[in-house]
Amino acid sequence: MGHPHDQAQSRGESSHALGTSFRSQLGSFSMPAPLIAEEVIARDLQDAPESPDSSSDDDDSEGSTERPSEFSMTETYRRPSYVNPGLRSCVPLASSLPEHGYLTKRERAAVRDEERSLLQDNLLIPPRQPRRGSEGGLSGRLGRRSLSALRKVRSSADEEAAIGPDDEVPSENTALLGADLAQPFGGDDSPVNINKKWEEAVAAGKIHTTWQREAKTLGKYASPLILTFLLQYSLTVASIFTVGHIGKVELGAVSLASMTANITGYAVYQGLATSLDTLCAQAYGSGRKKLVGLQLQRMVYFLWLITIPIGIIWLNGTAILSAIVPEQQTAQLAGLYLKILLAGAPGYAAFESGKRFLQAQGLFSATLYVLLVCAPLNAAMNYVFVWQFGWGFIGAPIAVAVTETLLPLGLFLYVRFVDGRDCWGGFERRAFRNWRPMIRLALPGLVMVLAEFLAFEILTLSASWISTTHLAAQSVLSTVTALTFQIPFPISIAASTRIANLIGATLSGAARTAAKVALCAACVVGILNVTLLSTLRDYIPALFTNDKEVIEVVAGLLPLCAAFQLFDALATNCNGILRGLGRQEIGGYVNLFAYYAIAMPISFGTGFGLKWGLYGLWAGPAVALGVVATIEGIFLYRTSWERAVEEAHKRNSMG
Repeated sequence: MGHPHDQAQSRGESSHALGTSFRSQLGSFSMPAPLIAEEVIARDLQDAPESPDSSSDDDDSEGSTERPSEFSMTETYRRPSYVNPGLRSCVPLASSLPEHGYLTKRERAAVRDEERSLLQDNLLIPPRQPRRGSEGGLSGRLGRRSLSALRKVRSSADEEAAIGPDDEVPSENTALLGADLAQPFGGDDSPVNINKKWEEAVAAGKIHTTWQREAKTLGKYASPLILTFLLQYSLTVASIFTVGHIGKVELGAVSLASMTANITGYAVYQGLATSLDTLCAQAYGSGRKKLVGLQLQRMVYFLWLITIPIGIIWLNGTAILSAIVPEQQTAQLAGLYLKILLAGAPGYAAFESGKRFLQAQGLFSATLYVLLVCAPLNAAMNYVFVWQFGWGFIGAPIAVAVTETLLPLGLFLYVRFVDGRDCWGGFERRAFRNWRPMIRLALPGLVMVLAEFLAFEILTLSASWISTTHLAAQSVLSTVTALTFQIPFPISIAASTRIANLIGATLSGAARTAAKVALCAACVVGILNVTLLSTLRDYIPALFTNDKEVIEVVAGLLPLCAAFQLFDALATNCNGILRGLGRQEIGGYVNLFAYYAIAMPISFGTGFGLKWGLYGLWAGPAVALGVVATIEGIFLYRTSWERAVEEAHKRNSMG
């Protein structure tokens, strides 16, 4: 989920060409939407021609033809889906930002608000409501001039005599700042005026930003994302918290089962569903809203079909894991966990598809609202099933399965009673045809997501070969580091979007400032995580388990995990900045090299060759994160932001 911006506008015609609004540049950092999506839409229209939906929310005064590039001030990037990440995704998704080339009415309004705010901050339009008696700034000067003029009018009898019968005589009710200035933003608040002033200001290089503004914007974007990500991950943490207090064997089994479910199930669903980021978005952008619902149906049916081989693997999980894991009791419990978890797989598949259905319409809050209900409910069910009902270990997967079934129901209720119904045309037989283009789009996403999961999940499998205690400790460590990761990662997404917006608006200087603010925020978060893990090393393990051996191992390893938290936060935000610059391939290559060419050999060499155990297994990722942060930091330091703006403009022109 490329994007750069700057003021490359000091040269005549090129400055005018680059001086476009945020809306007109939103897609300047990605390749044009795949032709495969156009093929799907064309075939669907042949089956049942459908005219563009005239009810699309394009009744805005700016018209309905706005086709921004890929990024807007309204968070139109694709938010990563809920998965059961063992640790984190190590390779940034190339498609972590959306491929739609449209803006909804809500999005256009938000973009205009951002442009208006920047114009106001740079004193290019008056404040919203000029302050009375202000002695400084533009409003103060205008107020004093208007008051002085009014006094002259009142003190001049000749001028009073010259006032015609239809003229309004100034009185105590006359606006001191004049008719226009008495209105919000001095009467310059219409979309046409905002667009005109924005184009002129960008072309003249008058738009600048500040650290304070970018910090505020980053916080505004990142705060809801952090909450969403923490709620998503809590669905996994609740089971580990609850089961961990039964015993270390059960704790290790949960970790092993989650790893297997990630690689063979959840990652498959998530990866395949990424094709809807293109298919649904293009269908919605073309004005054929009912085709969005058709794509949703196709994906749900496809994922349910894929659930059959996934189910076969999960039902035979005990036999498969027993052949891999030396501890048979752990393998048996993990296999039991997978069998029960299978009941929630269809619901999870529908949830993944439903999220994309809503995201294509710009409805990103739906997932947060559903999680605000389901996440606490999941935690409560874990506690009640495991301890109150006395079901023990099997209570945790039952709670997860119930939650995964409730998630798509929550989205359904949101669509039914809140928003999103415009894109649902009912169940259609066409949903069982024309699958090939969808599959062609889905497979690359599957490969990328699986590549992300494998690197860190291998550590969990490797820990099972040391001992049951170390497997349980690995479960705790991976959960703790994944929780700390839920703060810098959302910040990186927010930074990526902000930088993309600014580069799309050709504001390279502002984009550079936003990047610096993001890196400073990463340092603050990294230091905070280091402090928390270091000072609470003796208390955190006890939250997950009562086993003294596991607590001892985790407490001994937490300082190592704390040591690379700063590199982790920096590497994550460097990846986000690269996505904003449209250079996500750099991040992909660096991450693949660091994790698979450096981390894995170091982990296995030190963990098993030198017999360092878990210390050795975690040494690899620690070194890799330092390598990623260093290489990408050097690349960003040497990046030409002005050139990035020009390249973005070229891509937009070709697109």
